[in-house]
Amino acid sequence: MDTNGNKYTFIYASAMVILVAAILAITAIKLKPLQQKNINIEKKQNILSSVGISSTVSDAESIFAEKIVNSYIVNFSGEQIEGEAFNIDLKSERAKPEADRKLPVYECKTEEGTKYILPMYGAGLWGPIWGYVSVNDDMNTLYGAVFAHAGETPGLGAEISTSAFQKPFKGKKIFDENGSLVSIIVAKASENAPEEHKVDGISGGTITGKGLQAMLLNDFTSYKAFFTKKKQ
Repeated sequence: MDTNGNKYTFIYASAMVILVAAILAITAIKLKPLQQKNINIEKKQNILSSVGISSTVSDAESIFAEKIVNSYIVNFSGEQIEGEAFNIDLKSERAKPEADRKLPVYECKTEEGTKYILPMYGAGLWGPIWGYVSVNDDMNTLYGAVFAHAGETPGLGAEISTSAFQKPFKGKKIFDENGSLVSIIVAKASENAPEEHKVDGISGGTITGKGLQAMLLNDFTSYKAFFTKKKQ
């Protein structure tokens, strides 16, 4: 075959494309378990962070196994159903009608009693936001919170992932004194809101803050029957 002809060039280029594609596909398949393991470790770190437990990549799995004493799924009626809490895809569940959602719950034993850790998922300004909120055994008082985002603006909405924003959630209330679900209000310092439900918003990140507020209200509403059952 004429190595200077168009036919040779076309065959050679096609073969190289197929070879490179095959190499990339094989590499992706081999790396997928490692990538999934890293995702799982980060998830366990975030769950632990919601109750103030620090962990590293190397010890997150062992600490999680020790501290998270129970995990399960509940439905919108607060009833426990079959399934593995850790494997629930929050994005997929939030796309379902409320009555059909599977709601993960993690229980953590601490020196201050049992804490119930609830995953949260919602929308920020530029993409999804999510997090984990821990609740005291009164099923009303927040013990801690950790949040993350896909693409919020650095220095503005992205501040939801900082400890400075997250720490004030501790001690805030989900329900008012009459038992009505108020959730958490992300507000400007000058904005009038009950202090037991209010955390300061982010300057310049109002839309992300309100998205997080809506996320908490929506998800706490989904868990409301679970809270009620636990109080009984």
